[in-house]
Amino acid sequence: MPGPSLNDYSLAAYRSEDDYVQLICSWCFCSGNSKNFGVVDNAKFFKALGRRVKELRQRHKHSQEDMISFGFSARHWQQIEAGRPITVTTLLRICDVFKVRLEAVVRGLDRGIYHD
Repeated sequence: MPGPSLNDYSLAAYRSEDDYVQLICSWCFCSGNSKNFGVVDNAKFFKALGRRVKELRQRHKHSQEDMISFGFSARHWQQIEAGRPITVTTLLRICDVFKVRLEAVVRGLDRGIYHD
């Protein structure tokens, strides 16, 4: 897979007109100064997220089939718990169903997913 091109960089922020502007790569979210473009084990993250979501469901005493009443298909819910990647929108829907903050759902799930 090719690396980021110049077009993949977008303006991040600047403090004043005198400060230099730092570019952040939208392809891998690095500043371009690193030799390592932050290889992330996405599968490990989503597996852990699936386990966390399953724990939430069980703690609230819902079956996978119960999740249909919240707008999820049974198959989609099974895929989420199995670690299939999900969108932020789906994650926010899950947080809404269980009345938990996004921060609480994903806290600590990034441990061990970065490769040097």
